[in-house]
Amino acid sequence: MRRWQADLALVLITFIWGTTFVVVKNALDFVGPLVFVATRFWIASLVLLLVLLVRREKLSLALFRDGALTGSFLTLGFVTQTIGLQTTESGKAAFITGLSVVMVPILAAWLLHKPSTRSAVAGVLLAAVGLGLMTLDRNLHLAPGDLWLLACAFGFAFHVTATSYFSSRYAVLSYTWAQLFTVALLTTLAALVFEKGALLPPARALPAIFYMGVVASAFVFGVQTWGQRYTTPTHTAIIFALEPVFAAITAALYAHEVLEAKEWVGGAMILAGMLLAELGDLLWHGTIARQRLSEEQA
Repeated sequence: MRRWQADLALVLITFIWGTTFVVVKNALDFVGPLVFVATRFWIASLVLLLVLLVRREKLSLALFRDGALTGSFLTLGFVTQTIGLQTTESGKAAFITGLSVVMVPILAAWLLHKPSTRSAVAGVLLAAVGLGLMTLDRNLHLAPGDLWLLACAFGFAFHVTATSYFSSRYAVLSYTWAQLFTVALLTTLAALVFEKGALLPPARALPAIFYMGVVASAFVFGVQTWGQRYTTPTHTAIIFALEPVFAAITAALYAHEVLEAKEWVGGAMILAGMLLAELGDLLWHGTIARQRLSEEQA
């Protein structure tokens, strides 16, 4: 019972992530990207802090240190993504952001000394070709918004890699809160420097900010933590790969965005690269194991 409930919960949060691209893009008509991210993460960190106080979880200097480092990468990811969404379509942005999935195995091999598998390398190459189809024009130029989103994918990939290294040392919620608090603090400082004219978001942007802070950050992190305890990494990887698909559908229905044919092909290649990088070796070894079992039974 818990397996299917966990999978359903992960599908729900993946759908929420998919809707955020349209929500953020629309809100940026009224508020600067740094103020938007800062306000969103102050709300999310305060909600999670209340949960920590209720649970009476202890915080430590080591937690703040490692959470701040991991949160810095998260800041890079969210700030560059939000800036990129000012000029790039929501659906395209989601597929480019999804490149972080195929970057993680390469970064893990480089920073954590975990060898990359053949499937991971093949997934990176396939996704890179898809990125080119989706973003480059006939003159092989990359739009500024797409470049910001490529930086966003690197930021999220570094964040996932750092989380893999540090997360086993701390309680999940306290470690998550330290990251969210770091994002809120850093983006507030950046907003004080670069967006001095509007440090408080206008009323028209508040519904989107509260949705992103409470639902798409605090709630989603909590559900993700619960869901991944009761399902397999394979299920999780497949479900999370649906995020750009949900984003493209949401963008088409609510923002009337239409991707060109080459962008759809590029997006499909990025999605295939994500799945290949995460699941290729697992499926390959599973096929070999089944073949051996068949031979032994014969």
